[in-house]
Amino acid sequence: MTTNLSIVLEPTPPFRLDITTWTLRRRPDNIIDRWDGRVYRRVLIKNDQPFEIAVSQFGDSHKPQLQLEVTSEFEIPGLKEHATSMVERLLGIHINLGEFYRFGENDEMLNISLNRFRGLKPPRFPTYFEALANAIACQQLTLTVGIRLLNSLAERYGPTIHTSDGTFYGFPRPQDLAKADKEALRAMGFSYQKASYLIGLSQAISNEELDLEEIAKLGDEDAVKQLCTLKGVGRWTAEYFLLRGLGRTHVFPGDDVGARKNLESWLDLPEKLNYDGVHETLKPWNRYGGLIYFHLLLKSLTEKGTVPF
Repeated sequence: MTTNLSIVLEPTPPFRLDITTWTLRRRPDNIIDRWDGRVYRRVLIKNDQPFEIAVSQFGDSHKPQLQLEVTSEFEIPGLKEHATSMVERLLGIHINLGEFYRFGENDEMLNISLNRFRGLKPPRFPTYFEALANAIACQQLTLTVGIRLLNSLAERYGPTIHTSDGTFYGFPRPQDLAKADKEALRAMGFSYQKASYLIGLSQAISNEELDLEEIAKLGDEDAVKQLCTLKGVGRWTAEYFLLRGLGRTHVFPGDDVGARKNLESWLDLPEKLNYDGVHETLKPWNRYGGLIYFHLLLKSLTEKGTVPF
């Protein structure tokens, strides 16, 4: 039985779907987070059944409304509530950035970026597992290569939806990857170590040996320490998880080479920053490190011509 739902959501203003989607998407060839210039689409899963969300914006950034369309080939109990919560998480639509904007009004450097990208909300991955798997896949690689590896995981192991427009894929769950073959992942381009880390992580979660929900309850320092006990997780991966998985928008992943370069460029610094240098430099804005991270990411994407703004 096909399910079609239509839901109107009202984000906390200001909000812009286009720039928030691109901050989540990051590369044009991302097949998981899809954007056609007007509608954001993603395949998700509930009760072992895939469904697709399609989100479009009407109303300007100061009085935004979103049209959420949810489609599934199945009748899924609680789908409306689940789909709504996923959109709220993915696009950060109810996060109030009023304090950040007020702070930026009195900061010349920050104000320029805020005015340019006003309406950007901090996005998050829909699950803690996807956030951690995303970080592991992208370790020590260009973002372009990392996104393509994630695409391959989705195509091989993720939930699938077939429509008149084509076949579309979501990100796999732990149980989908727990029985994956290392050689299959290596054939996709993963190193032997990364294949082992991803499968091991999936198995630990599936076997209830690892509970990321419990880590989410910890403070930053303890969460990083706990995450770094996992195979394949270092300080960058852990801090990336805090920001893009747990939504801790004060966290700027200081080991992120691309983010460092963005920060150096933004402040026109004469020397390269190390980890400690990043946090020393960000002291004037330390409550907003993650928000600055997202704004600088979007600034970099626009300057490289990756996104059409």
